Amino acid sequence: MLDAVVVGAGPNGLTAAVELARRGFSVAVFEARDTVGGGARTEELTLPGFRHDPCSAAHPLGINSPAFRALPLERYGLEWLQPELPMAHPFTDGTAAVLSRSVAETAASFGARDAGAYRRLVEPFLPHWDTLARDFMSLPLTALPRDPVTLARFGLVGLPPSTWLMRRFRDERAKALFSGLVAHVMAPLSGFATGAIGLVFALAAHARGWPVARGGSQSISDALAAYLKDLGGTVHTDYEVKRLDDLPPARAYVFDTSPTALARIAGLGRYYDGYRYGPGVFKVDYALDGPVPWTAPEARVAGTVQIGASSAEIGTALRAASREGRAPDRPFMITVQPGVVDPDRAPEGKQVFWAYGHVPSGWDGDLTDALERQLERFAPGFRDRVLARATAGPPELAARNANYVGGDIGSGAVTGLQILLRPKLSLSPYGTPHPAVFICSSATPPGPGVHGMSGHNAAKAVWRRLRQQQA
Repeated sequence: MLDAVVVGAGPNGLTAAVELARRGFSVAVFEARDTVGGGARTEELTLPGFRHDPCSAAHPLGINSPAFRALPLERYGLEWLQPELPMAHPFTDGTAAVLSRSVAETAASFGARDAGAYRRLVEPFLPHWDTLARDFMSLPLTALPRDPVTLARFGLVGLPPSTWLMRRFRDERAKALFSGLVAHVMAPLSGFATGAIGLVFALAAHARGWPVARGGSQSISDALAAYLKDLGGTVHTDYEVKRLDDLPPARAYVFDTSPTALARIAGLGRYYDGYRYGPGVFKVDYALDGPVPWTAPEARVAGTVQIGASSAEIGTALRAASREGRAPDRPFMITVQPGVVDPDRAPEGKQVFWAYGHVPSGWDGDLTDALERQLERFAPGFRDRVLARATAGPPELAARNANYVGGDIGSGAVTGLQILLRPKLSLSPYGTPHPAVFICSSATPPGPGVHGMSGHNAAKAVWRRLRQQQA
């Protein structure tokens, strides 16, 4: 009998498997698709030689993850590549605000009236970043913080809505960039703890950047899988699990799936009926005949580029998708251009380009024209560079990754108490009513992103249970 079976070979499932195998437990992973990867995979979606990331592409939480940093993933091929600028936020006048590794450069891009306010916001937390990151990415409520004073100060700043935090700023440049940071998790700007979301992304950039993985996000998953195999674990692909009886006997079953799928497979009935999913996204992967023709010079060297002319425009787009049930006329966009630092993603002189906007859950329309009209505002002539495009709305995203219910790439709404306590209001978010069944997906704390911390945290709960059985 195996000690643990993991269902789902995404970053969290693989991290959970690695953590258990490192502690001497026998582990097998079962994945429905023909390769590992989940939300961290790379494929040729458009033309031969153009390597796209269908899901996550830039990894500020990955390089800052305490779980990943404790593993020898570089030995297994993972290499983080840092663009000249982590992120740029262009405006229609041809200028841009930036999120730089340098606090001073970032502050200066906001203008003289907001530079000091930004420095005062982030500088108290940066010296404590490693401890702070470990504290808020660890188990909720049950873990004693390593630096409770700094965590409490962070909470005082971050737990109110981001709209409160942005009152520190007087001009639109800082407000728009910060609104965009919050929108990365599709949270309404006026929501509980949304200030913390934006602040985490900013601190992550200043601490270690917003890198891409050389060769594509698949290299993260491949490194985890290779390390697992060296530890004695096994990975089985093309293996769809419909019920627990489909799996070999084990002392623990760990699911890197949505709560909905887990309840169905493990026979948990209506246990997760209260779990809420968020809005979806409409994603386009482009093969381009050269770089994006951004008007703002800063955007040409940034790995990630946010598209939203103002905080009001961003807020309107988020409300349309999350509350009004319609696709926004001017969608807020998150774009990534890996080619600024990883030219091997495309044939010589060409580029891959990654972009999405928010839409209602399950929306089955086509947002391509609206997205490209937005891009043309900040990069005139963009459409002339397009060689091919691969589009995916909520139905296609959910078919590609079963955890993206309704096209929600965050695996659950990042709103209200569900920001902190997910998938249940419980002090033990990784456990279930079945004593041998656990959940480790992004539906558990600390939530969305390719960082492996949900798997890392869930593995702790699993090995405690296994040790109790051995005692």
